[in-house]
Amino acid sequence: MSPSIAPNPPAALFDHPKYWAECYGTAPYLPMSRKEMDALGWDSCDIIIITGDAYVDHPSFGMAVIGRVLEAQGFRVGLIAQPDWQSKEAFMALGKPNLFFGVAAGNMDSMINRYTADRKIRSDDAYTPGGLGGKRPDRASLVYSQRCREAYPQVPVILGGIEASLRRIAHFDYWQEKVRRSILMDAGADLLLYGNAERAVIEIAHRLAHGDAVDSITDVRGTAFIRRHTPEASEAWMEIDSTRVDQPGKIDRIINPYLNTTDMDECEIEKRNLQWFEYEDPRIKRPGEHKLHFHPRARLDRNRTVIRLPSFEKVSKDKVLYAHANRVLHLETNPGNARALVQKHGTQDIWINPPPLPLSTPEMDWVFGLPYARQPHPAYDGARIPAYEMIRFSVNIMRGCFGGCTFCSITEHEGRIIQNRSQASILREVEDIRDKVPGFTGVISDLGGPTANMYRLACKDPKIEAACRKPSCVYPGICQNLDTDHGALTDLYRKTRNLPGIKKVLIGSGLRYDLAVQNPEYVKELVTHHVGGYLKIAPEHTEDGPLSKMLKPGIGTYDQFKHLFEQYSKEAGKEQYLIPYFIAAHPGTTDEDML
Repeated sequence: MSPSIAPNPPAALFDHPKYWAECYGTAPYLPMSRKEMDALGWDSCDIIIITGDAYVDHPSFGMAVIGRVLEAQGFRVGLIAQPDWQSKEAFMALGKPNLFFGVAAGNMDSMINRYTADRKIRSDDAYTPGGLGGKRPDRASLVYSQRCREAYPQVPVILGGIEASLRRIAHFDYWQEKVRRSILMDAGADLLLYGNAERAVIEIAHRLAHGDAVDSITDVRGTAFIRRHTPEASEAWMEIDSTRVDQPGKIDRIINPYLNTTDMDECEIEKRNLQWFEYEDPRIKRPGEHKLHFHPRARLDRNRTVIRLPSFEKVSKDKVLYAHANRVLHLETNPGNARALVQKHGTQDIWINPPPLPLSTPEMDWVFGLPYARQPHPAYDGARIPAYEMIRFSVNIMRGCFGGCTFCSITEHEGRIIQNRSQASILREVEDIRDKVPGFTGVISDLGGPTANMYRLACKDPKIEAACRKPSCVYPGICQNLDTDHGALTDLYRKTRNLPGIKKVLIGSGLRYDLAVQNPEYVKELVTHHVGGYLKIAPEHTEDGPLSKMLKPGIGTYDQFKHLFEQYSKEAGKEQYLIPYFIAAHPGTTDEDML
């Protein structure tokens, strides 16, 4: 079957007809054992999620979000957290799922979670009870997928999470110092969902429930799949060949087709006598001449266009082609204009559909308003989970980042279009924390997201946004089409800290200071009310060379922010400090830059 992409806008997350199992109601926690399933009256799970993290039923934990989203569609969702990967038995603990296994390594890439930058084994794991290390395998997405396939060979396996998302094409593996194949090839999964996957996983779950074969689901945005490399596989597509880098050749002056031979000879004589010449259109002198009319070819249908990247075999041996393939991947990240990608691996192709459409504000409110327990599963018997302690009293107000920093994964995973929650939704969550979370003392530890101060910031014109292919909206300077007004965020801060029972609202997420200095009133509000003595800030470097490689603003912008920070701290009568973050040895950094 030829792959295809659905051109029509998808239904809202909450508009799908509910699956029949909705009658079982909402589980206090997604079940992790047969005993819990029995208590809920379930004879089986429709979907089983495998994750490398401990199960914390909180919207900051990706698999909890996916589980609750699917549960809200009426599916019975079980969860197996940090299973023993040495055999298939642990993956059979909840029985055979009726629809599919959903597999993710966790909130972090399992290799980064397990090893330091010096490739030494870490002594702890923030996503494990007690902070213990060693509870997940290396390349957990691969191992978990293979064990699921071993346990129940006929059950579809669907990969997700940041580890799979960032390894969807042939990629350089720092740990092995080589280019590895797409993770989908090695995992043996049926589908890979990249980015925030709520929209894709809901559609796939309903289609599988309706009896569609998993290999027929090729038209869902934000998915990747494998097909045998044959001409027939792409016969319905307009394929753009990007398997090589264009080489500039000799550029000749365009010959004017309206000049006859005599005119041309005279022109050449004049050119030899002059250092330069200005061409005069002879049609002005001969108005009766026949005019040629050129009819441009109709624009290609982007929904039926696929870009062929250099193959795995080529990028694994050629650094230039590897860089070229990744450049194309970065250019095809805007859901408004991105095209499908395909990359050959041996006799098979990895097809990557365009990115998922961003969630609307009502959809974001729906996702974050699901009935999360906001605590770790009772099976952990109160054991401390460091990652949970960090976000226990925090609120995520948005997704995405348009900074485009070259060392960061957010653009490739969440996208650069900001997806915002409404003020009402955010305030309700703050009230839920106040009223329901044990140990709350009145302090919200963070009101932020991937970037603290991009809430409600967007392109001034949706049409321009849909057509834009720039990797960053703020480099080398802030785009003139970007609305940088921080008024909505300032208003949110004021309303949140004025809620009864809220003593303090801190900002713990990273701040984009080049945007902040455009809004001194916001900086004053932040410094006066929302800094707990220290504020994290990330200039990353001081020298223009490394900063240009990172797509970060010059250090002068940081100095402007530092001046405002110190000025407003003094006016507020507070002794407060900035904590700057720096990256050492970023690619392109010289010894002189580090001195």
